[in-house]
Amino acid sequence: MTSHFSFQVEHVDASSHARLGKFTTPHGVVDTPAFMPVGTQGTVKGVDAGRLRETGAQMILANTYHLALRPGEQTVAALGGLHAFMNWDGPILTDSGGFQVFSLAERATIDETGVRFRSHIDGALVELTPERSVAIQEQLGSDVAMVFDHVVALPNEPAVVADAMRRSLRWAERCKTAATRIDQAQFAIVHGGLDAALRAESADRLVALDFVGYAIGGLSVGEPPSAMYAALDVTTPLLPSDRPRYLMGVGRPIDLLEGIRRGVDLFDCVMPTRNGRNALAFTDAGPVRLRNLQHALDRLPLDESCPCPACRHSRGYLRHLFQANEMLGPMLVSVHNITYYQRLLAEARLAIAENRLSALIDQRRKGWERDEGTNVE
Repeated sequence: MTSHFSFQVEHVDASSHARLGKFTTPHGVVDTPAFMPVGTQGTVKGVDAGRLRETGAQMILANTYHLALRPGEQTVAALGGLHAFMNWDGPILTDSGGFQVFSLAERATIDETGVRFRSHIDGALVELTPERSVAIQEQLGSDVAMVFDHVVALPNEPAVVADAMRRSLRWAERCKTAATRIDQAQFAIVHGGLDAALRAESADRLVALDFVGYAIGGLSVGEPPSAMYAALDVTTPLLPSDRPRYLMGVGRPIDLLEGIRRGVDLFDCVMPTRNGRNALAFTDAGPVRLRNLQHALDRLPLDESCPCPACRHSRGYLRHLFQANEMLGPMLVSVHNITYYQRLLAEARLAIAENRLSALIDQRRKGWERDEGTNVE
């Protein structure tokens, strides 16, 4: 680990593998476990940087693929780099673009060199290689840059999963060789689908390359939660205890806690904002679907204990905003959901410190299993 970065585990929960830690970056210290809101195109949708900081967010994610297409990494660099561009002075992690290639598979051609695809914006031919991904991220100036990887859907043919995992290993080596910035940490990504032997092979070879951090990728791409948890049970013990562990793209509240239980330190997902834009709010008593008729005359806030601006209003008012197609509705509920996730992770950190994470998970699970159903007018 370079002098610009450090990671310390301060306590391990007595009843699980959950870790309380601090990840130090050039733009600040992140208390872990932590959830990173997703600002794919240089913005967390509907949430300005000041409000985002008020939610308790410490670190955010942006995306190499999208920013390279628009406005272009040169433009971001000319405007002072990603932190100045977004007006966010905390740590930033950039995804390499590998998942976007997976999601745009019908447009993409993949070989050992890299990926070629047509831009979803203007149809222009784009080539993304490990070296190109690293160069873009260096110009963006994020604190953490992910290696370029080959993601495949699950379930899948064993040969397809093995081929993608080994290609990702070769690409990771190329990314490490291409990196030039000492103030930007590179995280490797462990692949192998649901195959324990492939996960072990991937972890073993990546650990030998000595990256600053290690991500667990290729999950939450179609497999059931139980299979994801089993993959984590296999993978996290193989990763260095003195490096941060990042579970990519996983974001149901219960999945965050189950990942923490298994020793994961960092998470990201679009779920808080995507659901917020679609009138679903997360609470300890389960999801609140604000379009449901039962909320039309409801004077209660989403959560009386929540400090977010959405909870200064009634559920009836929030429902009205969505029914009237007012942009304030999605903005407020997005802020509420991010705040909820940050409060949940703060609760988890306290529970780890007090050796009661399992009790917190049991308590939260009971609340989340409630569902108000659907009755929309």
